[in-house]
Amino acid sequence: MHSSNRLQIAILGAGSWGIALANHCHSIGHFVTLWEFDSAAAQELQLTRMRESVLKGISLQPDIAVTSDLGFAVVRADVILTVTPSHVVRDVLRQLNTISLRESAVLVNCAKGIEIDTLSRISQIVKEELTAQHIKGYVVLSGPSHAEEVSRNIPTAIVAASEDDILARYIQQALSSIWLRIYRSCDVIGVELGGSLKNVIAIAAGVCDGAGFGDNTKAALQPRGLAEIARLGQKLGADPLTFSGLSGMGDLIVTCMSRHSRNRYVGEQIGQGKTLSEILDNMIMVAEGVLTSKAAVALAEKFSVELPICTEVYRLLYENKNTREALTDLLTREAKPEIWF
Repeated sequence: MHSSNRLQIAILGAGSWGIALANHCHSIGHFVTLWEFDSAAAQELQLTRMRESVLKGISLQPDIAVTSDLGFAVVRADVILTVTPSHVVRDVLRQLNTISLRESAVLVNCAKGIEIDTLSRISQIVKEELTAQHIKGYVVLSGPSHAEEVSRNIPTAIVAASEDDILARYIQQALSSIWLRIYRSCDVIGVELGGSLKNVIAIAAGVCDGAGFGDNTKAALQPRGLAEIARLGQKLGADPLTFSGLSGMGDLIVTCMSRHSRNRYVGEQIGQGKTLSEILDNMIMVAEGVLTSKAAVALAEKFSVELPICTEVYRLLYENKNTREALTDLLTREAKPEIWF
């Protein structure tokens, strides 16, 4: 199922997904180094092999190296997986630019977000920041893949997208296993947008849960949210069919429905009447949709695309709008056909 070649893999970011991917890559025979930017946290993880605050009950395999030295982590890497929050990706890439990487190194982005200041997707940031590097190319890895389940070998399918099909095939072969099936795509724009914007819709799904709305409401929300994502995606050059796949509908379903979803949790708390600052003060991990809602509203304005659900999520988070009022505003909009672009 996977490549017989043992690769050197560097994983940048020791959160729940970083740890899950490190163990996964190790389990299929690769050499793995896990980078954590905080030296004290890296030392603790190296010693205890656990990070209960982000991934309960999972131990890091004994021969996975943990380091806070970025150069040590990446200098021999064949594949570099960035698993940091999206808002720090640019800074990490700038640090990579000062290191001599292998010319054959492939950068695989696992972060799901849009840069707020520039409205850039991760692939666009990579093109800006790694111009001086001779990396072989860029792949984005996305789809419905909660770390809590991947780390326990619960069957999962995701997608690897690259403008270069050879690179997508390479990552597909290198990282697939009996438990983690990887499909491939050439629609980088669609895969990145789906993975980012579904987090905003998941906050709305959580609001439905917190406010006590029913299954009908949540079932209506998801395809209407997907319609928004597809409208914006098509305007930006994505293939609308991508959004019916793993990185679109698949990731949207799992993020809207799962108890593991941080974004759904934020929405649930909003639906129960808490403020955003109260919620974030009690969270260890990042809920990407909180920042991405800002980017979604800005993209909607920039490209003249209607994103009503994303807009209401933004108002709930940043303008303290009332939940019932937001729902009423959504339901009383001008009547429209179901499918329109």
